[in-house]
Amino acid sequence: MLKPTIKSPQLGVFGSLADQLDQKHPLFLLANNIDWAVFENTFKVHYSSKMGAPSKPIRLMVSLLILKYLRNLSDENVVEQWSENCYYQYFSGMQIFTPAIPCVPTELVAFRQRIGESGAELILKESIRINRTKDDDDFGNAVSLDSTVQEKNITYPTDDKNYKKIIKKCWKIADEEKIDLRQSYSRTVKKLSFQQRFKKHKNGVKEARKAGKKIKVIAGRLMRDLARKLPLERIGIYLPYLNTAQKILSQKRGDSHKIYSLHEPDVKCYAKGKEHKKFEFGSKASIMLDQSSGIIVGALNFTESLHDSKTIPEALDQYQRLTGEQPKEVFVDRGYRGKGEHNSTKINIPKPEKNISKQKRKGHIKRAGIEPVIGHLKHSYRLNKNFLKGILGDNMNVMFAAAAMNFKRRIILWRTEAILRWVLLFKYFQEVYWNIYTLFCQVTF
Repeated sequence: MLKPTIKSPQLGVFGSLADQLDQKHPLFLLANNIDWAVFENTFKVHYSSKMGAPSKPIRLMVSLLILKYLRNLSDENVVEQWSENCYYQYFSGMQIFTPAIPCVPTELVAFRQRIGESGAELILKESIRINRTKDDDDFGNAVSLDSTVQEKNITYPTDDKNYKKIIKKCWKIADEEKIDLRQSYSRTVKKLSFQQRFKKHKNGVKEARKAGKKIKVIAGRLMRDLARKLPLERIGIYLPYLNTAQKILSQKRGDSHKIYSLHEPDVKCYAKGKEHKKFEFGSKASIMLDQSSGIIVGALNFTESLHDSKTIPEALDQYQRLTGEQPKEVFVDRGYRGKGEHNSTKINIPKPEKNISKQKRKGHIKRAGIEPVIGHLKHSYRLNKNFLKGILGDNMNVMFAAAAMNFKRRIILWRTEAILRWVLLFKYFQEVYWNIYTLFCQVTF
């Protein structure tokens, strides 16, 4: 149930929490510039007005999501730090300091699932609105587009690891359902795992290969035995897992649409082509950057292994939803070959041209500026490793990361403007002092 808003009067001698904080602090300024009513009016449809326990305020939950990505924190850490930080609490709309956690960390998981992709896109849209100014006349004339891999939080996948996970899961299900397996193979699996440790030894390759085949056979036996003995009213609960396990056991090296993880079956493999990391396992993320302002104006996730040129239509559709406009030109790298125009937007791919215009050459040069932006998104805004569950988690993670970087850009601009004001003031007094000093010297001598 949606909790009604409570308007509290002055709660102490020292006034509200806002009167006790530095009103030039970036988080203080950001809290007063975000239009929180947009989120409250949009997300209230996900709550009932009569049924259920009173929920946490929508502003509180949205602010926790923004702070999580802005400070690169986990759900547990952002909830813990919220109870220690006055600026976090003011950013969340609190009137007094509260020395207690605002919610259980799992409530953030439920809130993300409640608002979905449209809610994450709304937060990204608000981050773009905050960064836009009236002086941005060139906004949307030229944008840069690039793709990267958003890695999933899974171990490096090998067949042996997946087979052993299937075996352990079968043991766990048998214990929960109180099923007596024909044979558990616990001692055999332990002995075979010991043999696999010497697969890189010159005399242990053959034994390790045989042990791997035997572990696969044991995984299949346990899974079939479990499927036979599960009650009919309970088999539907475990059917998705059994189907996934069967696909893993039957897939071969050259197959397409392989499953690399039991708990994340939608993960895809992307060949990076670099010596230090040949493969990445996750999903493809598309990032769009405005060349004139440096604002991230698009962030999309693609679960399928699409060619880069196939991602352009959806990226441009998202740009139109976020800004209400259509870009005139899109600058991409050579990986987007195959498309020269989409609707009224021209797609510029670098190629040898004798009579290239100065503006087009400048656009290609500026396109390289999206590479460090992707680097910052990965290492500072939780795009390097995605901890959110499933395809929905992939789609939301990239939008939250882009929104957090946009908010950070606005914070840095406020800090820069404050420093520049002090520098100008210092130069003014320095010039006044110098004029007085030179006038005094002329009068004296």
